[in-house]
Amino acid sequence: MVRLRPISALGLLLAAVLLHVRVASAHHGTLVAYDRDKQWTADAVVTEFRYVNPHVQLYFDTTDARGKVSHWNGELLPNPAQLIATGWTRKRSLAALTAGTRIKVTAAPARAGGQVVLVLRVVNDKGEELLGGGAVPGGPGTPAPGAADAPRPN
Repeated sequence: MVRLRPISALGLLLAAVLLHVRVASAHHGTLVAYDRDKQWTADAVVTEFRYVNPHVQLYFDTTDARGKVSHWNGELLPNPAQLIATGWTRKRSLAALTAGTRIKVTAAPARAGGQVVLVLRVVNDKGEELLGGGAVPGGPGTPAPGAADAPRPN
């Protein structure tokens, strides 16, 4: 039987705690990583949709007035379990957001810049809302505890 010296056991415990804190803080930075005050809406074409944890990924292209195409990587705040709870199963999501699907996307750019955004809303070419529209949990527009019956911003 291997016996750890008290200092080794304490070192292992400290390393485990520090690793857990680093992983938790890296993941929970989603709301602060994007600038919701600079959100934009544009017509786009889906290039790829990934139904993965911890956040679903939507890749899409936009084209500006000059015809220049920009490629975007979008993160959705709801995780797959939250999407399932609202009726957006993997099968339904993949069918609605296949490559080539025309959408209107509302997104908040990453504070760090680049072609990375937080996808806030997705509407198909028929005007049907596919994803989003509700308040982002923990973000602006989230009802205060106990205010479930309060009107939500449109």
